[in-house]
Amino acid sequence: MPAQAYAGKECVCQFRKGICDQTCVQGMLDTPFYIACLKLTGRRCVVVGGGDIGLEKVEGLLACDGRVVLIAPDAIDELQRLADEGSIEWIRREYQAGDLEATFIAIAATNDTDVNISVYDDAERRAMLVNVVDVPPLCNFILPAIVRTGPLAIAISTAGASPALAKRMKAQIAAEYGEPYARLAVLLNEVRGWAKGTLPTYQDRKTFFEEIVNGSPDPIELLRAGEEARVRELIRDAQAAHAPSAAA
Repeated sequence: MPAQAYAGKECVCQFRKGICDQTCVQGMLDTPFYIACLKLTGRRCVVVGGGDIGLEKVEGLLACDGRVVLIAPDAIDELQRLADEGSIEWIRREYQAGDLEATFIAIAATNDTDVNISVYDDAERRAMLVNVVDVPPLCNFILPAIVRTGPLAIAISTAGASPALAKRMKAQIAAEYGEPYARLAVLLNEVRGWAKGTLPTYQDRKTFFEEIVNGSPDPIELLRAGEEARVRELIRDAQAAHAPSAAA
């Protein structure tokens, strides 16, 4: 639910307005966000709330190999199944102080004002990442819409202004930057070790990869046509051209 949908309803943020007057979203578009990709593998990630939104956040964390801990007295069937199969740990009670010890990231998916504030305050005291879903002042990071294909990930953010616009952009970007781009990323990654061990400077390596990516014929168009062998040939030709012996 976007933050704007709370207008006229019970306040769920630390401003405790009683009835939401949208104070929490004022100035949101003026906030400069630092965009980063987080490595969650093996890290403890806490999700508070066992509903549909909690499931969405749990699935996103699992997709990035996070060690997910769900805290909720009750949970929807899909979350119960994830717990039963051992994919997540489920602490079947209300959130308590101290639940964020040794935690890397916390996400609260609840409309309970007191719980929201407790999760946020506990996380801030620990200088850790925290997001209370759709309550901007109780977040020190926001979650963009993500397009994923293989190793390729593209993030789309409207700074929370319009999830609907982000969704439209996600669909368009997914259609334009799909499997051929992901496959090229894999092929280029295969020669990263060679480039690092063979080409002496950063600029040499930069030129090597840019000539492949931006060269003719276009490797993306070749991959779209199913001609991966020709892309591999382009890469081998570039290696031969840029090897120190070739330049001597």
